[in-house]
Amino acid sequence: MKTISLIVPCYNEEPTVNLFYDTTEKVFAQLNQTHDEQYRPDYLFINDGSADNTLDVMRKLHNQHPDEVHYISFSRNFGKESAFAAGLANAHGDFVAVMDVDLQDPPELLIQMVDILDQPNTEYDVVGCVQKSRRQNPIRAFLSASFYKVINKMSKIQIKQNVRDYRLMTRRYVDAVLEMPEYNRFSKGLFSWVGFKTKYLEYEGVPRAAGTTSWSIFQLFDYSLEALVDFSDVPLKLATFIGGLICSLSIIGLIFVIIRAIFFGGSVNGWASIVSIILFLSGVQLFCLGIVGKYISKIYLETKHRPKFIIQESR
Repeated sequence: MKTISLIVPCYNEEPTVNLFYDTTEKVFAQLNQTHDEQYRPDYLFINDGSADNTLDVMRKLHNQHPDEVHYISFSRNFGKESAFAAGLANAHGDFVAVMDVDLQDPPELLIQMVDILDQPNTEYDVVGCVQKSRRQNPIRAFLSASFYKVINKMSKIQIKQNVRDYRLMTRRYVDAVLEMPEYNRFSKGLFSWVGFKTKYLEYEGVPRAAGTTSWSIFQLFDYSLEALVDFSDVPLKLATFIGGLICSLSIIGLIFVIIRAIFFGGSVNGWASIVSIILFLSGVQLFCLGIVGKYISKIYLETKHRPKFIIQESR
């Protein structure tokens, strides 16, 4: 019998935890009926500082199924990336899956994933999922598509568009991810960076089984910005390029002013344009300084060596 660890981050997901468990149990029953090899689920729910009764639901579910349901509860909300890190560090199955508890990641795909990974001489170490279509705000859809285009052009790693966190991984793949101890994490980038051959499955997007999403457009934008800084130094190069360009234009402008003053005389007119130029250059300087500051803040957080999460309770 082989064990499949299921890492399930939860933040204010009181209505969905039991739904997820019941649905996934049916999938494993079907999996074991159709395969000679038997598979045992090892649920690892991560309570990321929920403000509702999510932790109580996890406790009750663990008490009902102590051998297969486990949970980790953080001392506060550390974020989804920290939940992934905690799950990967504490998952000990032959295979490890990362899943969303809201059932937007269909558990039924686990059967296809197992068929791909658990076969003799398979060439794959991970099976990922790509969402083909999904009903969502047009602004969100545009920003999401733009993010993948930008990061794939600015970074050496390539992230498949609309790829989900939902994936099934072999033990050696998980061990490779765990070798990266950085504090600032973007899992989709880390999963791509470690390499190994990946098989992608496509599926139609489905709505949440219950509850509401905790991600706002601003949070998604901030998350995207973090990803760009984590996996690309192009913004720093862009700041250098802009600074060099402005400096060159300033030198050309200075030469023009000197020549005009020598041959045509000076002029006191144009104070409005001068003020505009000063404001423009000040804005460019602050923009470039902000880019540099973002990278420095990353270095600052890394050098503190603070833990990525603090566990308050685990079973």
